Amino acid sequence: MKRCFQLAKKGIGNVAPNPLVGAVIVHDNKIIGEGYHKKYGASHAEPIAINSVENKSLLTNSTIYVSLEPCNHFGNTPPCADLILKTKFKRVVIANTDPNPKVNGSGIQKLKEAGIEITTGILENEGRVINRRFFKTQIEKRPYIILKWAQTINGFIDSLDKTPLQISNDQNKQLGHNWRAQEDGILIGAQTFINDSPSLNTRHFEGKSPIPILLLTHNLELDYTLWKDKKHFIIIAPEKPRILPKNAKWIKLQPLFSDSISELLNYNITSILVEGGSKTHQRFIAKNLWDEMRITESKLSIKSGIKSAQFGLKKPSFELQQNNNIVRYFLNNSLKQ
Repeated sequence: MKRCFQLAKKGIGNVAPNPLVGAVIVHDNKIIGEGYHKKYGASHAEPIAINSVENKSLLTNSTIYVSLEPCNHFGNTPPCADLILKTKFKRVVIANTDPNPKVNGSGIQKLKEAGIEITTGILENEGRVINRRFFKTQIEKRPYIILKWAQTINGFIDSLDKTPLQISNDQNKQLGHNWRAQEDGILIGAQTFINDSPSLNTRHFEGKSPIPILLLTHNLELDYTLWKDKKHFIIIAPEKPRILPKNAKWIKLQPLFSDSISELLNYNITSILVEGGSKTHQRFIAKNLWDEMRITESKLSIKSGIKSAQFGLKKPSFELQQNNNIVRYFLNNSLKQ
């Protein structure tokens, strides 16, 4: 199952809104085939693993390990549960039941009724962590939200005079752009858009760039030519902008902020990296609308500036040392996992 997880994680950033899934086929305690879901719309892990087996006659006397319950419905691909039945595996081992209402135990039930030996719940917690984005969207019907910023040792994210403040080192920049490549959307507020003119791409890391999302808490006429090269981007605002670019989509800012964020699921945005600024971060924190915080802190200290968002957690879940900077990770345990 750990090998299933290793394989599954190779699909991160490319399979959403589908889950990350890995599959391993074992015969006589030896791995004879494996696969993972590589891209949304492409083959699932199970058929890839089956097709990788050279001697197909071994399959009927083999066990297939899968990190998530085999699907039991037609989507972009046929049901994997049907393929497992057709292949006549003697045993199926599963980490997590699929929370998708279209599956949610029906794949397991079909296999059991066919007389296949089923084992579930193997490394279940680890499986939920790997697919935390998918579980969040299926259970709570909103994207998985990560708040991210860099700050000085005394808690400032920027200077007041707009002099460029170099907090992140080269390693941090590469890590930050790796994070961008893993998520579907990247969100900023109006001041960050106006002051920084950010491109929000993955230029420091090889990977897809997330969809830019601009959050406006009041109506502003802005110059969107900054993102004219984007395939598309999203504006969340109280009213539809008077001039809306062809590559832009508008989501109305609802009185209940979480409703506007949940609407991003309609655009297949299952996870968001919120990069700022501090007022935008504070809005998410005030609504308890976040799942992770990733805060880079340098040894740099300045006398005055723009303070980072404030929150109640003091002790991080874990830390990562990068040269003179520390990256602190906080998990919101008050939300359902």
